[in-house]
Amino acid sequence: MARKRISMKNIREIIRLHHLGFSVRRIARIMALSRPVISDYIQKFKISGLEAGEFLSMNDESILEIIAGPRTFFKPRYENLIVEFPNYVIELKRVGVNLFVLWEEYRQKNSEGYSYTQFCYHFGIWRDAQRLSMHIEHKAGDKMFADFAGKHLHITDRITGCLTEVEVFVSILGASQYTYVEGMASQQKEDWIRANENSLIYFGGVPAAIVPDNLRSAVNKACKYEPDINPEFLKFAEHYGTVIYPARPRKPKDKALVENVIGIIYSRIYAPLRDQVFYSLKELNDAIRPLLEKHNHTIMKSLKASRRKIFEDVDKPALRPLPNYRYAMKNCQIGKVYFHYHVHLKEDDHYYSIHHRYRGKDIEIWYNKNVVEIYYQNMRIALHRRTPNTIERYTTLPEHMPPNHKWMNDWTPEKFIKWAEDIGPHVCDMIITVLDNAKYPEQSYKTCLGILNLPKHHGPDGKLRLDKACRRSMLYGSYSYKSIKNILKNNLDQIEQQELFSEPLPEHENIRGKDYYFYKEIP
Repeated sequence: MARKRISMKNIREIIRLHHLGFSVRRIARIMALSRPVISDYIQKFKISGLEAGEFLSMNDESILEIIAGPRTFFKPRYENLIVEFPNYVIELKRVGVNLFVLWEEYRQKNSEGYSYTQFCYHFGIWRDAQRLSMHIEHKAGDKMFADFAGKHLHITDRITGCLTEVEVFVSILGASQYTYVEGMASQQKEDWIRANENSLIYFGGVPAAIVPDNLRSAVNKACKYEPDINPEFLKFAEHYGTVIYPARPRKPKDKALVENVIGIIYSRIYAPLRDQVFYSLKELNDAIRPLLEKHNHTIMKSLKASRRKIFEDVDKPALRPLPNYRYAMKNCQIGKVYFHYHVHLKEDDHYYSIHHRYRGKDIEIWYNKNVVEIYYQNMRIALHRRTPNTIERYTTLPEHMPPNHKWMNDWTPEKFIKWAEDIGPHVCDMIITVLDNAKYPEQSYKTCLGILNLPKHHGPDGKLRLDKACRRSMLYGSYSYKSIKNILKNNLDQIEQQELFSEPLPEHENIRGKDYYFYKEIP
């Protein structure tokens, strides 16, 4: 069985230590390798006839040729295989494709080709020697990396000539490195979400995950294990059927692709635009677009194909379809339902109702310029038309009110009079009088309600007794709830009432007649 070759780094270290005068035994002890292995690589170095400095300055591919030997390195069988390696890098990004699948296809075309073990070995050596910038683990349609560039572009004010900085949004698909670039007014939440949406529309599909940096518009609180995603950005991801998978804090390798492409964008987009003047964001983005297309159509030397070509072959078929409509931008506010079963939208200083059973619950308020939606445990429990800048500060739906409040909301004079008619004529006269004497109708509603509820406390004859009590109270000229309640409490309604002053007063000398009070002229 052939001995496994050690890494290029270790080979360089063996030659460096040998050049410094270390013995084979000492090098073997330092490198934790066997002496025959050390001797073999030193012997091959000596055969090459190169100086140590010259050998160590060579690239990995040239050293590999020296170590493996020209007869092994340039075998026709190997040459036929190595030309397929760039294509294998692309194929490995397709769903379900691995080295074993590629080896089976290779052996169908080359029956005398390498075994699976040798196939994997040569591919690994070639991949390390090429130092590919594209990581092989990026699968088709898997991730979109997104970030803002560190440097800004500018737009100019036509009148003052002042420059305004423009944020540059960059996103890239992991498998194909297909890139999207757009200038945005800011890094605020609305611009961030809209830029991500525009990139999905540019790609014509949705990846399985979006990998943002930990900017505030995307992540409320960064965490290595469980980051707190901005709720509006999370809602956007739900609309497009993808997930948010933020890069770990202080781990640049998690977003190395977008960091690398930003460096390329500086030379391919920033540099050509450096002497141009733009008076609006639209003018700037119109100038960016052709340079972006040129970048995506440029052939990548390592893969012998353009980003656009790899995107069409690999990423595009694996992307999920876009939804039928764009995401409606919404704002989010976290709050609690007040005791009066309303929530307070701070931006409008307005209260919107929720069903009374959610009183005291923690909720989320989602709103845009037209509607207000209220969610509890990820379920929408109320929907209102937004009514900012109105005199009334409360918007209340009848179905949200408890039964007793719903009844109070429906109070009208007509309802009280109809209720009184069902009890008795004197009760009806009493209620009409109470309503007529009130300066403000609603002021008398509680009095009417108290009077009409008195029969409940006086048995089966309560209605009849209330009618008599109202008659007696009106004869005394009293139209209050307390008067009628006292009549019923003292059973005065049960006493037959006589007409006041039904008989004339008897004659008596001490009783003055009416003529006494007439004016008499003094003689």
